[in-house]
Amino acid sequence: MSSPDSIDTPQGPRRRVLSGIQPTADSFHLGNYLGAVRNWVELQDEFDAFYFVPDLHAITVPQDPKELRRRTRVAAAQLLAVGIDPEKSTLFVQSQVPEHAQLAWVLNCITGFGEAARMTQFKDKSAKQGRDHTSVGLFTYPILQAADILLYRPNLVPVGEDQRQHLELTRDLAQRFNTRFKKTFVVPDAHIIKGTAKIFDLQDPTAKMSKSSSNPAGIVNILDDPKVSAKKIRSAVTDNERDIVFDTENKAGVSNLLVIQSALSGTSIDDLVTGYAGKGYGDLKSDTADVLTEFVVPLRERMDGFMADVAELDRILSAGADRAREVASRTLAQVYDRVGFLPPGA
Repeated sequence: MSSPDSIDTPQGPRRRVLSGIQPTADSFHLGNYLGAVRNWVELQDEFDAFYFVPDLHAITVPQDPKELRRRTRVAAAQLLAVGIDPEKSTLFVQSQVPEHAQLAWVLNCITGFGEAARMTQFKDKSAKQGRDHTSVGLFTYPILQAADILLYRPNLVPVGEDQRQHLELTRDLAQRFNTRFKKTFVVPDAHIIKGTAKIFDLQDPTAKMSKSSSNPAGIVNILDDPKVSAKKIRSAVTDNERDIVFDTENKAGVSNLLVIQSALSGTSIDDLVTGYAGKGYGDLKSDTADVLTEFVVPLRERMDGFMADVAELDRILSAGADRAREVASRTLAQVYDRVGFLPPGA
């Protein structure tokens, strides 16, 4: 099924994809890039792509206002630096499109309390933060996320396993609204991209690389000093053996380094393993560090260029928000009409 707002091209309807990444860190880490963002760059050539920085989601936990503004620009600049093209994709900041919050309220009103309370991420995060320190915003986070998606009627939504439950809620809410009122929303599909590199913590290669890791040595941030990142690679946990083989169960650390080097260099893991016959872990670590450095140095230069011209960066984001509002406002107008709200000026 094509989206009601899809773009007609000579080849037929162009399907839409949507995704976002939060501005809650100073840099994307290697897992963000190889596991998600790199694929967004490829998708923009095939799809009508909408990518955004969800700053409304960021404030479900306390944020310093100046830092939030800075990190929002940093997140957008990184997306541009890795290859998101504002001529191909709609890149915007969530708070600059008020329809997100407006649709979220309508969806709140068709979501059951128990349904929202069953969301695993809320239960996990609220358990860590404590009941008195958990905001209602965190509780309704998945409903705002549903609004983020449904506003743009995407056909596909790239998600990780940790967001699959939220996407299922989005699908349920879309179907419920369509049944209760009138068909309005496209019911989106999860987009699990084949061949996506899953990157693990360098110090605990059984755990996914995450900004919440307790050990900074396990995380490679793509904007870190290349020498720092190379040192982290060379200090990565492996095992007491010597053979370089791909075995995620018994040689998780070695396998993680092979995945990183393969993803950044374009050389298959099988070819890497063949090339390391008779060599040791030091060779693997040194080569992986070199490949990483070759990747991050030009990326940091492009990033610095975008951050050096904040006015141009803000112009790109403003243009993206205008384009996003064109689509979002049409969807919201239909929603408001179907639930019975008076039109403006009535």
